[in-house]
Amino acid sequence: MKRLHPAWLVAAVAFVALVGAAGFRATPGVMLHPLHEEFGWSLGTISLAVSINLLLFGLTAPFAAALMERFGIRRVVAYALLLVSAGSGLTVFMRHSWELIALWGVLVGLGTGSMALAFVATVTGRWFVKRRGLVTGVLTAGGAAGQLVFLPVLAVLVEDHGWRTAALTVAGAALLVVPLVLWRLRDHPAELGVTAYGASSSDPAPPAPAVGAARRALGALRSASRTPAFWLLAGGFAICGATTNGLIGTHFIPAAHDHGMAEPTAASLLALVGLFDIAGTIASGWLTDRMDSRVLLGWYYALRGLSLLVLPALFAATVRPSMLVFILFYGLDWVATVPPTVALCREYFGTSGPVVFGWVFASHQFGAAIAATSTGLLRDRLGNYDLAWYIAGGLSISAAALSLLLLRTRRSAATPTPVPVPA
Repeated sequence: MKRLHPAWLVAAVAFVALVGAAGFRATPGVMLHPLHEEFGWSLGTISLAVSINLLLFGLTAPFAAALMERFGIRRVVAYALLLVSAGSGLTVFMRHSWELIALWGVLVGLGTGSMALAFVATVTGRWFVKRRGLVTGVLTAGGAAGQLVFLPVLAVLVEDHGWRTAALTVAGAALLVVPLVLWRLRDHPAELGVTAYGASSSDPAPPAPAVGAARRALGALRSASRTPAFWLLAGGFAICGATTNGLIGTHFIPAAHDHGMAEPTAASLLALVGLFDIAGTIASGWLTDRMDSRVLLGWYYALRGLSLLVLPALFAATVRPSMLVFILFYGLDWVATVPPTVALCREYFGTSGPVVFGWVFASHQFGAAIAATSTGLLRDRLGNYDLAWYIAGGLSISAAALSLLLLRTRRSAATPTPVPVPA
């Protein structure tokens, strides 16, 4: 019987770690109203903390990818999980809004950012040659799986036992994953005397980075920012973040609550988004191995835009079949954009692809941060979310256009060779 390649075990541990970190990202939607009711903070103030979290979640990613190159995946991921656990657990002692910003925004933002999609790009880039797109899709689905596991549980905990119990649950889940990461996650195939899955023994090992993590991250940004492809990818991904984490991930449950729907019911709908996202993202990874990633992105963004334009008419106190149709289509599309975006970063930027993707992902979270705060402010001013959905739909269609422009920016026109990071 053929022995299982160690790359699959590493991918499995990475998946579990991503599920654990995803627990916190499921909490803002179910805790906005409880925090508002207990402390009297406006939705705009609470959304600001979420926005800072989302922004740091993105800005940390390229530096975390470079740190993984320098100090190893295992060490960075373990520390990241400890930050998530500490930031979530300490919220039970807060009394002022600045503490929410410091814990939710800064501490957990740094922790989750260190385990963002740049982590996925690093693992798949080191451990896989064959099936890279598929594994990228599976690992990306880990975040959706975490949402699927945690959202309904957290909603029930908040309703029955209060938001503090939910925060402690997330802290404990992140902490439990740390021993598994230290035990089984490995930094390079060479540590186990093997090559990456699908690589031949004659393939050269990637060189160790010759510069510090910060210089490597900034050098990759400097080189990539000189190409049109980087700005097209970053612009589209910023809209992706605005229309997923920033809008739906943060404000779907409060919006449904505005129409009389119970929060656990709305949380279950958002969990269904996560369920369909698992299927959609894995399928997207499979398609990325076989189709032009630029065309895939165009389709994904266009379909998302159309679904968001009809969403305001679907909210009600009960779950209607039309809402379930939206959940199906939107869920299949949630982070299906990730595998083709990772593939394009590697195509255009070579061995710097994971770090460049970290910067593209930073734009994703920048868009999410702007959307989370601006949507909260719109809700405070207008009393409803309708305008936010329409704006998001239009932006998604614009992202489809940006992706199709990449068809005119092949790698030969963008970066003839991977640009080395200056020493």
